[in-house]
Amino acid sequence: MPRPTLVLLPGLLNTARLFERQIADLGDVADIVVPELHLYDSIPAMAQAALALTPQRFAVAGFSMGGYVAFEILRQARERVERLALIDTQASPDSPDATARRRGFIDQTRIGRFRGVQPSLLPMIVHPARLKDMDVVQPILDMAQEVGAEGFVREQTAIMARPDSRPLLAQIDIPTVVVVGRQDQMTPLSRSQEMAADIANARLVVLEQCGHMSPLEKPDELNQVLRRWLTS
Repeated sequence: MPRPTLVLLPGLLNTARLFERQIADLGDVADIVVPELHLYDSIPAMAQAALALTPQRFAVAGFSMGGYVAFEILRQARERVERLALIDTQASPDSPDATARRRGFIDQTRIGRFRGVQPSLLPMIVHPARLKDMDVVQPILDMAQEVGAEGFVREQTAIMARPDSRPLLAQIDIPTVVVVGRQDQMTPLSRSQEMAADIANARLVVLEQCGHMSPLEKPDELNQVLRRWLTS
């Protein structure tokens, strides 16, 4: 039986480094691909770039913005996707307030005020207990600098224009797991509960004492969930 291919889709201001622990731990059960999404300024273009790296059939796991890309992959090539994992993400589009905030970030960046992820923002994305854990915090800061100002603008532009993926949920009939940190403030637990309720046979997994950055905050627990999902 051929090894499955697992496509890991990173979030805003993330690179493949986000998934270092997943790549190391799951490499025995899957061939892993991580596209560089920050090179593209639309969700459809990100999805096309990911599809260009994959074999005919594959599993896809999308984290945060990567979840939006996973939904677009389903729109473009549903017959190629064998399994779906949605990690700290949501199916709903931005609210007007969220779009306005993103436009503000873009405006600030364009006048030279991009400073990556500021330490003052970390309490929004990381559980309070992990704020001084540099194994969690340093990769977040480093990845933002790697993506840079232009990549940040491209990603925010893509996220603002994403479609509402809620109508797609009822059509998903592949093995699906929805994973979320209980204390995720960016894409709250309620969003994951809604997705899991609307996808037939989806399994919801809540990671305790975990904020938005579950691949970094709770890598062992997340890897156990993904291994079971990949091999069951």
